[in-house]
Amino acid sequence: MPQTTISLLQLRAGQLLGSTYFAIRETGNLRRVGESDERITAVATWHDAACFTDAERAAPALVEAVLTPNPSGERVPDELYARVSAHYDDKAMWSLILAIAHIGFLTPTALIAKPIPGMPPGQNYSEQGRHEA
Repeated sequence: MPQTTISLLQLRAGQLLGSTYFAIRETGNLRRVGESDERITAVATWHDAACFTDAERAAPALVEAVLTPNPSGERVPDELYARVSAHYDDKAMWSLILAIAHIGFLTPTALIAKPIPGMPPGQNYSEQGRHEA
């Protein structure tokens, strides 16, 4: 599984969650590995962005399904799983699943503590007067 695909998936997750931390962290990761600003920006509109492969489009489809409630049925229907797994073998599918789980695990930290990437814990974006315990 290319690290770029994982970072694209995690950037999309950060956008869906409204997390500045995830968005900045993953944008920085993508720039460090040489991704273009065009591809980084296009993550928000991945559905019709011509700069992604079909396999790269499958990853954000999966993260959107997991992170977005579906009032008319299950979040990851068999059809979506089949579509994504057509591009990835079992090991790669587990890499995608664990990347989404990693975001899920860190979501409370990103949304509550609002850390700044690269800064020590306790420094955050909040300007609402949060105090250390």
